[in-house]
Amino acid sequence: MKINPKNGIDKLIFGMKQNDVIAVYGKPNKNYKDEDENVIFVYNELKIRLTFYEEEDLKLGYLVASNPSLELFGNKVINRKISDVKKDLAQKGITKFTQEEFDTFENYFNEENWIILQTEFDEVVKFEIGAIINDKDEFDWKFKK
Repeated sequence: MKINPKNGIDKLIFGMKQNDVIAVYGKPNKNYKDEDENVIFVYNELKIRLTFYEEEDLKLGYLVASNPSLELFGNKVINRKISDVKKDLAQKGITKFTQEEFDTFENYFNEENWIILQTEFDEVVKFEIGAIINDKDEFDWKFKK
């Protein structure tokens, strides 16, 4: 599954609606609302969670994945040492990360691309990517029907 910075993952493009996603991947294994009334789709086989923002006409705005086939710029991400992943990203000019720690987990957040690499025991276990917010403080939706 190819990660497309600022756009989404694989065939999932920020701005898609639920029906657009179902047309590509079928019905999710799980479908629920979070505390903010956002709609969440879970695809077990793909190991991915999708968030459709309630305040944005239920457009796809956030993805969380732990699929071992995830690739960013042609390099695997999941189950690799964070130092190796960051080295790969540095070659593409992605070097700024804010680091947060929670118990055994560490998050490496890059705001420019709105990505989070979550690690445990120094290895990436989860990848998160969100839709970009533009200069006008609005979401930069990439999906065009």
